[in-house]
Amino acid sequence: MAFVTPRFQKHEINRAGKILSSTDPSDNFIDWFWAHEVLANWRACHGYPINTFQALLRNRVKKLCKNGIVAQRLKRAPSVVSKLKRFSSMNLAQMQDIGGLRAVVETIAHVRKLENLYKNSRFNHKLLSSKDYIATPKKDGYRSVHLVYKYFNDGAPEFNELLLEIQLRTKLQHSWATAVETMGTFLGQALKSGQGERPWHEFFEIASAAFTHIEGTEPIPGFESLSKDDILLLLDKAENDLHVLNKLQGFSIAANKIIAAKGSGSYHLVILDSLNRTVSIKPYPKTQLEQASIEYAKVEERGQKGEPIEAVLVSAGPIEALKKAYPNYFLDTHEFVIQIKRLLKRPKMSDAR
Repeated sequence: MAFVTPRFQKHEINRAGKILSSTDPSDNFIDWFWAHEVLANWRACHGYPINTFQALLRNRVKKLCKNGIVAQRLKRAPSVVSKLKRFSSMNLAQMQDIGGLRAVVETIAHVRKLENLYKNSRFNHKLLSSKDYIATPKKDGYRSVHLVYKYFNDGAPEFNELLLEIQLRTKLQHSWATAVETMGTFLGQALKSGQGERPWHEFFEIASAAFTHIEGTEPIPGFESLSKDDILLLLDKAENDLHVLNKLQGFSIAANKIIAAKGSGSYHLVILDSLNRTVSIKPYPKTQLEQASIEYAKVEERGQKGEPIEAVLVSAGPIEALKKAYPNYFLDTHEFVIQIKRLLKRPKMSDAR
């Protein structure tokens, strides 16, 4: 199997990151083009260690719960650049989530079992950091467990020291994160990154605070003194003010709008056209990961030039599994809508999907 290997030194990778986060293409197009080439190679290099980690993660999730979801992805270039801009002291070579894996399980207990399995594992890969955003949620309402590893493999030393992030979350937490991303896409506001209008952030903070009462976890900062009833009153008002449920239901894409190329593959290039509300999916076998990475970069370049498209290169199995693992790319917030309606005792609607 042919995997992309690093072609640039760490100092070149870091220089490329500085160029991408601080240089306008019109100022020095040659440097900017070179920096994108470096980023494309650096990102694609993470394919090998991700592939190593995902097999173990799938096996562990399968043993824990029947309906668990495992997915892997290479971070989108716009997300990489945005993160470098937000954290000016960060070097590209040390960004921890270029290569990411995610496990979505049924319960908090499942998350804790997975977390303990990894923390007590005996393998060469080094656990660099562990962040528990369930025990200590972020102020914006985000909840998940993040484990960051430094990769070591004597059989493939060219990939040693690459960093990978594993996210462990429940389906309820996943539905919240998906809704944030989907709403951000259609509002044209990077809600996930803390940007955008304050009322939308407040709604999702309140929604997450309500979800903590469903799962019996620690409260969201700022909601510690409020009862569940207090939070539901706030949720009801925020939803009525913004018409969140109607908007999310309107964003859903019918199955016949999903355009899937023929063939099967281990990797899928998923392209969301938010203007036309269509999703196209192109599969690639494992042997064509490098070609998939090249085409991924080309689609991202189109987005940077103004097309209303977003792309992600993922590995999550067949289309139905892709939809569950990355529902925001299919504008599918069905689970989130159901939970909010239950909390607010709103009637079911036939167009919930």
